[in-house]
Amino acid sequence: MNADGFGVGWYAAGDPVPARYRRAVPMWTDQSFADLARVTTSGAVLAAVRSATPGTTPDEAAAAPYASGAWLFSHNGRIDDWPQSAEALAARLPPARLLALEARVDSALLWAMVLERLESRDYAGTDSAGNALAGVVADASACSTGRYNFLLTDGTTIAATAAGDTLFWRSDNRGTVVASEPSDDGAGWHEVPDQSLLVATSHGVDISPITPAGMEPALR
Repeated sequence: MNADGFGVGWYAAGDPVPARYRRAVPMWTDQSFADLARVTTSGAVLAAVRSATPGTTPDEAAAAPYASGAWLFSHNGRIDDWPQSAEALAARLPPARLLALEARVDSALLWAMVLERLESRDYAGTDSAGNALAGVVADASACSTGRYNFLLTDGTTIAATAAGDTLFWRSDNRGTVVASEPSDDGAGWHEVPDQSLLVATSHGVDISPITPAGMEPALR
């Protein structure tokens, strides 16, 4: 039961910086969201619901999607034995990045690690989104067991990892949907194998194993 909050991020036409609507209450108790969604159109949307890891921040700052510039990010999963098991991960971030965490929650720490890679010159280029996610899966898995399904978009590219939880995708003439589980009983859903990276663009969907070559540490 994902009753600890929800959030939606979307891109308005002509604006590369996404808007967000986040709440710290169950989606079904929000009286305004349905009306907001009714009049909102977008070519790219990232939505998430939250089941909070014990010991994490309870307010809406902890609800995905997280954002920076054109990027939207969400994490489906958890770092086991939080927060003690995350000490090594936190130590790898620059102090300024660590102090700027939006919330005291495992997902926010993982987002900071992804963002550190996205802003690194080593991860520039068209493969930056997928490489950044794969690298953080490697770093996090080396420090602690957990579930590290990530979803990242800039409004044109979708990158996602299947690492400990389910992930599905479907493409048709309306676009591509990537989700933790099928949202309907219609045909065309494909399950992504565990320990895989998905990258979807206007050219199609590519799925590859999360391999050591794509997971070289970038955090120093």
